[in-house]
Amino acid sequence: MTEVAEMVESIVGCKWSVRLLQLCAEGQHRPSAFLRACDGLSAKVMNERLRKMTHYGIVQRTVLGEKPPVEVEYRLTPLGDRFMGILAEVRRLQDAVDSGVISPAETGQSPD
Repeated sequence: MTEVAEMVESIVGCKWSVRLLQLCAEGQHRPSAFLRACDGLSAKVMNERLRKMTHYGIVQRTVLGEKPPVEVEYRLTPLGDRFMGILAEVRRLQDAVDSGVISPAETGQSPD
């Protein structure tokens, strides 16, 4: 599996990653804000997801200040902006299927 395929599977396959990206796109950048906005998300899982997205270059981690306590912010990178565009297209496709604009046959799925 290529690194890009691993990245997509890792990010899209985790509801918390998608939610964290959405929050970044909406202008929230602080880990404390992420935790407040995501009921049920633990700090451990949040940090794992943010670390992985930083590794893939989807978000950029910035440390503000030199002495503890330092502030940390996460922002979408240009790759992250493009990734959000892909997620938006997936949402539009799902909305079209849900509303009946696209039939299950067109998507390659069998009807329930």
